[in-house]
Amino acid sequence: MTLTSPPSPAVKGPSDDSTPLRPRLLAHVSGQNISLVGALALVLLLFGVLNDNYFSLSNMQVIAEAATITGLLAIVQTVVIICGGLDISVGSQAGVASVVSAMVFTSTGTNAFLGMAAAVGVGLAIGAINGLIIVYGRVNPTIATLAGLAAYKGLAQLLSDGRAQGYVLNDDIFVFLGRGKIAGLPVMVWILIVVAVTVHVLLRYTDIGRNIYAIGGNDTAARLAGININKYLIFVYALIGIVAAIAGILLTARTGSGQPTSGSEGLELKAITAAALGGAALKGGKGGIGGTLLAVALLGALENGLTVQGINSFWQNVAQGALLVVAVVIQQRRSGERAVGLPH
Repeated sequence: MTLTSPPSPAVKGPSDDSTPLRPRLLAHVSGQNISLVGALALVLLLFGVLNDNYFSLSNMQVIAEAATITGLLAIVQTVVIICGGLDISVGSQAGVASVVSAMVFTSTGTNAFLGMAAAVGVGLAIGAINGLIIVYGRVNPTIATLAGLAAYKGLAQLLSDGRAQGYVLNDDIFVFLGRGKIAGLPVMVWILIVVAVTVHVLLRYTDIGRNIYAIGGNDTAARLAGININKYLIFVYALIGIVAAIAGILLTARTGSGQPTSGSEGLELKAITAAALGGAALKGGKGGIGGTLLAVALLGALENGLTVQGINSFWQNVAQGALLVVAVVIQQRRSGERAVGLPH
């Protein structure tokens, strides 16, 4: 499947070579990113003052590891939003991959590589199915993946009989993924960094990325420019499946067993919130990985701070919902779009 297409003067990506280097670099440091840095600094300062142990090395590691799985899903959620779509099923996909990785691991004589390969294969298949339903079934992405949210959650529960499956903490590879460190940083964080850099380069410096922005910005113009939109949509949703599978494998490594719902439920809301807070326009055509990672750090610091302070975990859902509304309101205000039901 060839995704690249002849470049068109009418459709330019964010890394157009005619743009001077300095403005291109400054463009990545948007006002929204500066606001996120400020908000993150305030959250860290607040909880650091309230709790002396908040800045301890062990707590910072907890924040980083917890944010890794959300970060992986938020990165690919950003890609699909830029392309003009949405995937509400990412948490359920991670749950299926987590169960598959553990069950194949135990059923093949504790072969970690087979377990992980099976999880990635299932993730690829699920993501491609989402894309095919959206493209050839002509189903709205929100509806298609909302159905996937329920279906894949049910699949994970059927495969596991609704219980955690397997035990992987006797395997060196899973232990290394879940608890190992390289140069002082958890392996999970390194995996997030590698995925983030890879997707950033894909979006900013390749024809594939420029075409993804073009499709989200104006799909009619993109089609007229010769871009095969159907292939791109299937590619993007397949990419989501692969990265969701990686998140599921890390969830297995972190918890020690395959988790059908625990640990993956609610990840879709976190991923969408992080992408929107990071500047991904829900109408498509705009967004970046840097802003998304800042938003993931903000959500992780806030969630951990509330937990450390002993605040009811239900308030975390309230905070996430409020942040998502705030992100969308900011987007609407910046776009200058008329409010629904109100005069100009």
